[in-house]
Amino acid sequence: MRPADAPLPVLSARGLVSRRGGPGALDFDLHAGQLLNVQGANGSGKTSLLRMLAGLLRPLDGGIFDPDGDIRRDPSAHFARTAYLGHGNGLSGDLTALENLRCSLHVAGTPRRDDAIAACLNDWRLGACLHTPAARLSQGQGRRLALAAVVLGAKPLWLLDEPDAGLDAASLEQLAQALGAHLAAGGAAVVASHRAPGTPAHHTQTLNMDDYADAGNAVSVGIA
Repeated sequence: MRPADAPLPVLSARGLVSRRGGPGALDFDLHAGQLLNVQGANGSGKTSLLRMLAGLLRPLDGGIFDPDGDIRRDPSAHFARTAYLGHGNGLSGDLTALENLRCSLHVAGTPRRDDAIAACLNDWRLGACLHTPAARLSQGQGRRLALAAVVLGAKPLWLLDEPDAGLDAASLEQLAQALGAHLAAGGAAVVASHRAPGTPAHHTQTLNMDDYADAGNAVSVGIA
C-alpha cells in the first residue's frame, strides 16, 4: 500500500488491455524522474500502448491514471501535461522550421519567443535551417525538429514512439541529454525504442513487449 504522504505517480496503468490485440493486462506506476523504456519487435504493441497512454486509443479494458485520476474524466487536462511524438513528425512541409515550432508550441499552449526557438534549434544542429521549409529537410533533420518541439514544450510527461528513428550518433547523444535533463527536472517519459535510452539505470524501467506477450497474463513493471 502507498504511504499517505507518498507522491502520486505521474502516470499509472491498471489492467490495461489493447483493443488491437496482443499481450495481457499491464500494470505500472511511473513517477517523476523516471523513464519507461518500451522494447519489442515490430507489431508487438509498442505504438498501441503509447497511443493508449496519450489518450488517442481507448483500451479494451483497464484504466490509465494521472495525479487527477482516470484520464478519461478530463482528457484536456491530460493533453495539457503530455507531449506525444509518434512515428510522424507532425510538420507542415510548407512552413519553415521556425514557423513549424511557432505553430506547434502555440497549439500545445506553450508559446515561445523566436529567440528561444532559434536557440533550441541551434542546440539540435538546425540553426542553419531556421528559415528552411520542412519539406526540404532530411529525415534526420525533420526528426530533430520534432524533438526540439517536445523539449521547448516543457510538458511534464513525454510519450515518444521511436524518437531515435533516422538520428545519427551526435543526435542520439543529444536525445539522451534531453531525456536526462527532463528526468532531472522532475519530468517523466515513456519511450518506445529498439535502443536503450541512455538514461541512468536507477531512473529507468524496462518493458519488453515480447516477454509480456509470452507471459499472457497480468504483468507488473517496476524499477529494476
